[in-house]
Amino acid sequence: MRAQLGDQLVVESPATGATRRDGEIVGLHHEDGTPPYDVRWSDSDEVTLVFPGPDAHIRHLEHGPGNAREPSRPRTDQAGGQRSGGSRGTPSGRPPNPGDIGRRVATERRRRGLTREETARRAGMAPAYLAYVEERPSSPTTASLINLADALGTTVVALRGGGADVPPGQGQALLHPQLLDLGPDDCRALLSTHGVGRVAVSTPGGPAVVPVNYEVVDDAIAFRTAPDSVPAAAVGSEVAFEVDHVDEAMSEGWSVLVVGPAQVVTEPDEVRKLVGRAHTEPWAGGGREMWVSIRPTRVTGRRITPAER
Repeated sequence: MRAQLGDQLVVESPATGATRRDGEIVGLHHEDGTPPYDVRWSDSDEVTLVFPGPDAHIRHLEHGPGNAREPSRPRTDQAGGQRSGGSRGTPSGRPPNPGDIGRRVATERRRRGLTREETARRAGMAPAYLAYVEERPSSPTTASLINLADALGTTVVALRGGGADVPPGQGQALLHPQLLDLGPDDCRALLSTHGVGRVAVSTPGGPAVVPVNYEVVDDAIAFRTAPDSVPAAAVGSEVAFEVDHVDEAMSEGWSVLVVGPAQVVTEPDEVRKLVGRAHTEPWAGGGREMWVSIRPTRVTGRRITPAER
């Protein structure tokens, strides 16, 4: 069995001879076109590593210049309707929504000045599949990642986002970055409803900055802690609260700073309100039933983006 990129792998039912499943071959692992193959199945858009069995055969498509590729058959969804049969690129009408691996691949490719076509050729995969990886959340096979890493001169660990225990921001800076001040509405949107932020407090041992799980309730920042904890030192003073995000793959990021007085929440109805709206238990665990509220008097933010945006 030999195949080229873009051919279809068709798996038949041994009993009836009817097509059971088919998909586009988007990755080769041997130069002579022998198995295994990376196959993007037409019924799920998922890519898996396939070692074809005796009930499978290759449907060869035209690959010469000027020859239109044969589209795959229309796909039936669970409701009995049909979806578009085209298998090239990302689903039509859907804006790019890349996963972390896709963003890292695209960024490394651009840094090296490579086109998708050249990168796909080096990695032994279809350009349409590389576009899919870069633009949609995907889980490429280990073999595909090895080929991509080799084509891009990097490692599989780097493409997978290895180094989770390494402080963020060790990547290269943008060639032409710009630092933008954010308005109040943008800052509130980035704060959103909840997440993990950092509160800066003064303690008997000196200044301290600690992470806390927070909630945004009626424009106030609220977090749970224990009475004898470091975050509890915020009560009764003006504190700084910061939330940020660093996009390692894109060398971009933002931060929002909230300044205001902090006080413990003692009113039972307010406490019940906070408990009812809480999205998660404190990640640190333990008995953390003391709610602290920060009423913002100043909210500022900044974002790093490419200058051309």
